Amino acid sequence: MASLLSRAALATEKLALTKVSKVLSPACVSICQQRELSVHEHVSMSLLKDAGVPVPNFGVAKSAEEAKQIAQDITTNDLVVKAQVLAGGRGKGSFKGGYKGGVKLVYSPEEVEESAKGMIGDFLITKQTGADGRICNSVMITERKYTRKEYYIAFMNERAFNGPVIIASSEGGVNIEETAEKNPDSIVKFPIDAVQGLTVEGSKNVAVKLGIHDTKVDEVAQILLNLYKLFVSKDASMVEINPFAEDNSGNFVCLDAKLKFDDNAEFRQKAVFDQRDWSQEDAREVAAAEYNLNYIALDGDIGCMVNGAGLAMATMDIIKLHGGSPANFLDVGGGATAHQVKEAFKIITGDPKVNAILVNIFGGIMRCDVIAEGIIAAARELNLSTPIVVRLQGTNVDEAKVMIGSSGLKILPVDNLDEAARLSCKLSKIVAVARDAHLDVKFEMPI
Repeated sequence: MASLLSRAALATEKLALTKVSKVLSPACVSICQQRELSVHEHVSMSLLKDAGVPVPNFGVAKSAEEAKQIAQDITTNDLVVKAQVLAGGRGKGSFKGGYKGGVKLVYSPEEVEESAKGMIGDFLITKQTGADGRICNSVMITERKYTRKEYYIAFMNERAFNGPVIIASSEGGVNIEETAEKNPDSIVKFPIDAVQGLTVEGSKNVAVKLGIHDTKVDEVAQILLNLYKLFVSKDASMVEINPFAEDNSGNFVCLDAKLKFDDNAEFRQKAVFDQRDWSQEDAREVAAAEYNLNYIALDGDIGCMVNGAGLAMATMDIIKLHGGSPANFLDVGGGATAHQVKEAFKIITGDPKVNAILVNIFGGIMRCDVIAEGIIAAARELNLSTPIVVRLQGTNVDEAKVMIGSSGLKILPVDNLDEAARLSCKLSKIVAVARDAHLDVKFEMPI
């Protein structure tokens, strides 16, 4: 059976569990119907600026000409051009069109224009994007700061502390994973009382532990207080500053920021969520979110539709046990309608890698007959040729079986999960072989 870590590798990355939490927290995997909004760097920097946090002068451009004009308006020739793509490793990435690097140090508006031309409208490929890359629709132009010392600061909610925590390090400017591996003692955590909030005394304590000079402790403490206020007031799930730096003038400034927001707070944070860039997200995950479905694309060939995160993990595990590989994690939740189920099937079958579908539903709040109605409607409307194995248990399961049996469709009802997984893996392999041989796949019941 797939190990806990292998499951985490499959599922947790796209659930926006932060990279810091994965490295620094006790091992655990949590999958629930919670999505997190990630915003572009220029949005994060604007929010920091509005919160009274010092940031460099910057602007965002959607064309090379606009980028050049912004560079001319910034009163320095030491500039940085950053591709606005929601992925890490931009500096070491490359564009499909051949331009190298999503972060460029330049020294004139003309060089800014040239860099913007190489980035805007092209797909940036990094270690986090995969081979397809992600589209760069805009670039951020910012003044370059020369730093004396760089730090790492993050505010997030941590289960281990039952509330918010500051995670900080005197070794910023690099991947926090590297710091955790090479020098874990340099990373410190400061729990925050969720009711009392971050106090002046607490923020000063963080500054002292980071090694901030006595004359600058009050300044840094105020920045930390402003960051925490932003964290709380904007319903952020993470505010990460890397690096938080002291420049060559002795001033502290946030040079890079990553903010994430809890989707459950969208009704309170409309101004933030209106800046969501849907072009940066998997189209299937976007479609799923529109119907309040929790979908995560994986690399396998067996589509999974379940209700409940625990059942999803068990389903993926048992598919792996039988030699198969899940193509997705799709949780329809406890209150899905037949229409949502139909849309879920559209999303699953939209993946060309899917050779078979396993539906594993336990009817508690969710009724099995509603699931059956959605499955039948989807199979008919989409004229599905993909084998469908259905394992239903619980509320109205007998009615669901009658509906499936009388539908006349090639849907395979199975009571036992182990047998359902075995059938799904077998059918997926048959379909894969047939497709490789360019044959039309037909299957008859029973298998």
